[in-house]
Amino acid sequence: MLRSGIECIVYKRLLPLALATFAVGTDGFVIAGLLPAIAQDLEVSVPAAGQLVTAFALTLAVAAPVLGWATSSMDRRKALILALILFAIGNAATALGTTYAAVLTARVITAAGAGIITSSASSAAAVISPPERRGRALAFVLGGLTLSSAIGLPLGTLIGSSDWHITLWAVAALGLVAALGVAAALPRTMLPATTFRARVEPLGERRVLGTLAVTMLTLTGAYLLYTYVGAALDDTTGGSGTTLTRVLFVFGLGVLGGNLLAGRLCDRYPAERLLTGGLAAFTVVLLLARPAIEHLATTFVWAAVWGLLVGVPTVLQQHRLVAHAPAATPVLLGLNSSAIYLGIALGGALGGLLQKWLSPVWLGVPAAGITLMALVWTLVSARSGKRVTAADDPEPATSTGRPQTPDRSNA
Repeated sequence: MLRSGIECIVYKRLLPLALATFAVGTDGFVIAGLLPAIAQDLEVSVPAAGQLVTAFALTLAVAAPVLGWATSSMDRRKALILALILFAIGNAATALGTTYAAVLTARVITAAGAGIITSSASSAAAVISPPERRGRALAFVLGGLTLSSAIGLPLGTLIGSSDWHITLWAVAALGLVAALGVAAALPRTMLPATTFRARVEPLGERRVLGTLAVTMLTLTGAYLLYTYVGAALDDTTGGSGTTLTRVLFVFGLGVLGGNLLAGRLCDRYPAERLLTGGLAAFTVVLLLARPAIEHLATTFVWAAVWGLLVGVPTVLQQHRLVAHAPAATPVLLGLNSSAIYLGIALGGALGGLLQKWLSPVWLGVPAAGITLMALVWTLVSARSGKRVTAADDPEPATSTGRPQTPDRSNA
């Protein structure tokens, strides 16, 4: 009975964090479904409009460690509230923008707020949750991000089919609601303040760098196709916004299912093994994209499986980093957030560039190639990590006063 009560309190505290990531996810995901309308309204090409996704993601990738460092001594609740307010202002400015330059600038402002939200929400979740339920807590908070792909993306696309500005106003309002939720439910949560050097220092560790590289490559492969999914499915849907919304809804349900499944499995099985299997399946599904979207019925099935496999890696990667160095959780999750959005930026940029030679319907092929690189890197970094651990095991514990590194031999 006591245990159930504690779990209830923890999840009440996690709920506003999930709402915050839902706001960020809806904002990031929904632009892909609105690209044709945005391009037409701003009088630019679809690949050019796709660079709004790239600019948002690239800014977020840079802003996450820099602004994370700047706010590291701040109460997580206060940092999240301020970040969500900035996020809402950026979306309002996007909705008011009438030129490509104005909208691009507004997306950069929005990304600055979003850069703090994701890493702060994840690190707060890791701190307020018991260690044995950390995987599920991270999955719950990231569930807001993935739920946005199931609900926020299709709903925003449907609303935006008549006027994309309305969608951005709705996202701005969602950010303010999330800020109120954080203020009401999240307790004061302080984390150890870190220097900027400390935040980037883990990049010098081979195992951490390998894990972040896998995150970046996985998201690059996913967003190379996803950013232009509306254009890729244009013939299949017959240009129907309603049909595209249904496909995206199925995709989003798959992402949510993959997220929750990964959260439960990584509390029981080695994350590296789960990630290897997931990336192998992901590569095959991307290779099958072109024939799968030939007919609407097979498109729905493919979208569900694709979504499931998109939802798996993020939770597994965060769990790997937290398990590797629990004391460095805020720093590592901040770097992982940067890797995620750097991958999104590269995927959007590369997808737009490749459309000089490839139709959007064939973008699954290069996306599969990049995902295969992520799989190979996972295998290589996992083997390197085992060799490092084996080399460290024989060393006896020191009796000096300096901090000892965690023993990962039983991990």
